[in-house]
Amino acid sequence: MPTIEVCLSPELIGGYDLKGKISVVVDVLRATSCMAAGLGSGVDHIVPFKDAEECKAMKSQGYFTAGERNGQKIPGMDMGNSPFEYMAPEMKGQKVATTTTNGTKCIHLSADADETITGSFLNISAVARFLIDQNKPVVIFCAGWKGKVNLEDSLFAGNLLDLLSAKFEPIDDSSVLMLASYETHNTILADLVARSEHAKRLAAFNIVNDIEYCARKDEFDVVPIMKNGRLVKA
Repeated sequence: MPTIEVCLSPELIGGYDLKGKISVVVDVLRATSCMAAGLGSGVDHIVPFKDAEECKAMKSQGYFTAGERNGQKIPGMDMGNSPFEYMAPEMKGQKVATTTTNGTKCIHLSADADETITGSFLNISAVARFLIDQNKPVVIFCAGWKGKVNLEDSLFAGNLLDLLSAKFEPIDDSSVLMLASYETHNTILADLVARSEHAKRLAAFNIVNDIEYCARKDEFDVVPIMKNGRLVKA
């Protein structure tokens, strides 16, 4: 039985050996939700960047640029970090370059993994099926918020652990803790996401619709996977 672990923050990833494993990067509010929504709605591919200026430069190569820092759109970018922007009809067939405060950083920190995919509540069942099919050790890599643990990514980890409980063996305490938390709170997930620190931060920017949407489950049957520096559909 393959193993599964949960890294609750980028500050902790140095304690995990990603070699030979699948890294599941999760940033529910909102980077990985955007990635699922975009590829699930017809975006051709998405290139994640750590640096905002490098991301902006992709405009000259025909990319739509999307950028967020501290929950707000980066000036000069075509889009911010809302799944509704990625789902717009005009985005079908387009390519997107994106940079965010937390999520894109974690994708780059997963470079040693055998494979890197992104997960959100919007595609959680598709992610679970993919991992079962691959039958490899897994690290669920929560993006958190500026190095701190956050509620929404941790709840996703617990939910994914629950879906994989018959096929994977949790081997770290954070996995046991997140699964127990999910089992206790699974009937009020959307409410807890809305009460999270980052949700409150986004609500101050009048982004309530994004928060509600990102708490929905299984809107898309798609798994974004990194291939040659691009996120494409697995």
